[in-house]
Amino acid sequence: MAERMRDRVRGRSRAALERVRHARHPLRGWRKWALILFQATVGFVVLFALVNLTLSLTAFRGGDPFDRMVDEVRGLWFSPADGRMVSTDAFVSVYGEDLGPEPSADDLRAHFARKAEGGVFLLDHVMADHVVRRFGRIDSRTLPPGIYVGVHALGPDGDPWVRATKWPAHYLMFPRHAYMLVVPETGPAIAFSASQNAKFETDRPDGGELGARVMDYGPDAYDFPSSGQALHEMTLITADPERVAAAPAALERVQATLKARGLRYGLLAPNSNTVVGCVLEASGAITREQRSRILLAVRAPGIGADCW
Repeated sequence: MAERMRDRVRGRSRAALERVRHARHPLRGWRKWALILFQATVGFVVLFALVNLTLSLTAFRGGDPFDRMVDEVRGLWFSPADGRMVSTDAFVSVYGEDLGPEPSADDLRAHFARKAEGGVFLLDHVMADHVVRRFGRIDSRTLPPGIYVGVHALGPDGDPWVRATKWPAHYLMFPRHAYMLVVPETGPAIAFSASQNAKFETDRPDGGELGARVMDYGPDAYDFPSSGQALHEMTLITADPERVAAAPAALERVQATLKARGLRYGLLAPNSNTVVGCVLEASGAITREQRSRILLAVRAPGIGADCW
């Protein structure tokens, strides 16, 4: 019986292959090749998305992949479109089980300290909004002092697109935009963001240069969590007090250097990831070899490019 089933499957497979092999294409000439090119492009995009989905669900899951997935789905679900308030029930729905409805600043700081010990942790739109509304800003009261690297997907913030795009942007469009977050012992957290200078200066006639900004990490900051980039994957680079204290001035020097160089922004390089990678290498946080690793290059295109 089993042998007959195998023979039947083989026979049908061979017949299907022969039909495909000898099928006549319905189009001719340039239309035929245009269709083939279109099909190949769609196939490449689908393959790329499947590879990215596999990597996002495996290589960067951490020690508790199921819990991480639950946190991501909750964070994406409760992140509202731009201009809308985060639901009053959102924080309890996402974090109530672990932190309760109104955790203290010390509770939040201990929460993030535990998460940071495990490597990459999430700072999402719901949490960032809750901290700012309750405590006025993000600082060392709620986030342990240190230098962090944050990465997030990019997408539109407003309706109607954000409801559909924020899911594939996080899971299928694997490349990320990187920035740096400095949480000093005193004062507000500071974000270092790099991108096209038109993103920071909308009135510039030529906005294609690579620029950077050092700004307070609040709702008006370029890289503050928002609906289209609801989940930020954060990594603690160092908690050394001296390096943390020196970081804002060092990042301002990088900002001035980029402005003086007038480099053209590139989709693959030089871009925001290139700048962050070069800053980390110059500080000794990572080596040139680590910056050029293939998975890192896939995750953050441009990070391994030559520094200026």
